[in-house]
Amino acid sequence: MFNFKNKTVLITGGSKGIGAACVELFYKYGAETVFTYNSDERSAQKLFDKLGKPKRVKFYHLDFSNTNELKNNINKILKEIRGVNILVNNAGVWEKGKIEEMNLDEWRKTIDINLTSAFLITQAIIPFMKKKKYGKIINISSTAGQRGEKYYSHYASSKGGIISFTKSLAAELGKDKINVNAVAPGWVDTAMTKEIFLNKEMRKKIKEDSLLKRIAKPIDVAYPVVFLASDFAQHITGEVLSVNGGSILCG
Repeated sequence: MFNFKNKTVLITGGSKGIGAACVELFYKYGAETVFTYNSDERSAQKLFDKLGKPKRVKFYHLDFSNTNELKNNINKILKEIRGVNILVNNAGVWEKGKIEEMNLDEWRKTIDINLTSAFLITQAIIPFMKKKKYGKIINISSTAGQRGEKYYSHYASSKGGIISFTKSLAAELGKDKINVNAVAPGWVDTAMTKEIFLNKEMRKKIKEDSLLKRIAKPIDVAYPVVFLASDFAQHITGEVLSVNGGSILCG
């Protein structure tokens, strides 16, 4: 099926949820798998242990909210792992904020973690991909970035920015044999959305809004990510793959 032997993948925010599902799949299919975590070292260690503490898996702490230190720390990691063939920009936060109540620090935190970090990591990795004339970049967006989301304007803006970032890089880097695509999940049952799904009525509504009448699990998003990173998608770039069970039909 998929084969990532002799390929190194870096997955940001890989200790839980969608990121952790991606880590497991890329490792399963032979990749040298590197992932980052921010605050939950316990989850990162748990995932590493679950995989059997393999030599092909490494994990590092990266604080995506501290953009001043982020670039230096990224470069240290890249020096140690000696380059990246596949990058999955997955790290993100989703915090409620009414527009008249949100302060500038809250706005900047979401933009920095969800969008600016993707810029900084991608910028650091691009020279290696250009040198190899090979690269796959998959950015995790959201349905919120496609249609907006009330009370989450900062989140929707960051994810809309990811879509534009994806298309711009695809146009810029195609000549270097670098494919750049995005995956836009809808509702996914993860720790990030746990509080929402504790509301039985809300859970029922979300399920009913899906044409498939189910709520996605992290693996449902991880497989499309792996597909876009594979040779099966070698002629796909600049695209946004919606993974939302048909809850939003985007062209």
